[in-house]
Amino acid sequence: MLPTHEDLAGKTAVVTGGSGVLCQVMAKELARQGMKVAILNRNVEKGQKVADEIKEQGGMAIAVSCDVLNEENVKEAYEVVKQELGECDLLINGAGGNHPDAITDKEIFEAGDIENTSLKSFFDLQLSGFDHVFRLNLIGSLIPTQVFAKKMTEYGGNIINISSMAAPAPMTKVPAYSAAKAGIDNLTKWLSVHFADAGIRINAIAPGFFLTEQNRGLLLDEDGSLSERAEKIINHTPQGRFGKPEDLLGTLLWLADDNMSGFVTGITVPVDGGFMAYSGV
Repeated sequence: MLPTHEDLAGKTAVVTGGSGVLCQVMAKELARQGMKVAILNRNVEKGQKVADEIKEQGGMAIAVSCDVLNEENVKEAYEVVKQELGECDLLINGAGGNHPDAITDKEIFEAGDIENTSLKSFFDLQLSGFDHVFRLNLIGSLIPTQVFAKKMTEYGGNIINISSMAAPAPMTKVPAYSAAKAGIDNLTKWLSVHFADAGIRINAIAPGFFLTEQNRGLLLDEDGSLSERAEKIINHTPQGRFGKPEDLLGTLLWLADDNMSGFVTGITVPVDGGFMAYSGV
C-alpha cells in the first residue's frame, strides 16, 4: 500500500473518463488518500459504479454525466461538482481513446493496397473517425481545462493530462491517436508556462503499454493470446511485460502532491517499463 499524502486529504479531484481501466484505479487511490472525487463520464452508469466502489471503501465520490467535447455539458458538470464537493483542486484529463475508423489495417503501405478492397489503407481512413479520435484526446482535454482551471487562477491548482508512448514517436496504424497525444505533450508545456504565475501546475503522465478496452483488439487475438503487435511491444519493453494500472499510482501521487513536486511543471513522465529508453538494439 502506498504511503498517505496528508496534503491531498480534503481536496477535490475531478477525473474525466473516470470509469476507464486506468483512470478508475487513479480515482480510487485519490479517494483512499482522502480526496473528494468526481467521476466524469459520458456513461454515468459506469461512473456511478466506480463512485459506489469508492464509497463502499469509506471514500467520498460522485458520478457526473459529462461529454468532454460538449462545452456546455462540461460547464454543467462543473456546477454539479462545485455544489457537491467544492471547487476543483486537481483535474485529471483522462478521457480519450481510439476508433476503428481511424486505424489502418497494416503498419506499412505496400503496392496494391489501394486496389485491395478488403483492406483498410491510409486512403480508406474515415475523416469522421480521425476527427473524433483527435478531438476526443486533445480537445477533450482542452475544454475541461478551460472550465475547471478558470477558478483555479484565484487559488492555484493542479492539472494532470494523460499522454502516451505514441506522443514522442508515433505508433503505426493509429495516426489520429498518435497526433492527438503529441498535441497533449505540447499543450501541457504551453499551459504550464501560461499559468505558472497563477499557481497552477500542469504535467502529464505517459503510460507505457497497458491492456485496456480501447487497445484489447490490437493486442490480443481472438483466442486471448498475444497478437504479433503485442509481441513486438513486449520485446521492446525491457521489463518484459504490460503495465498494471497500479504502476501509475506512485507517479500520480507525486505529481498531485504539492509538497512532493511543487517545483515540477510542464513535464511528461513516462511510466513505461523502459520502452522509451530502448532503441531496439
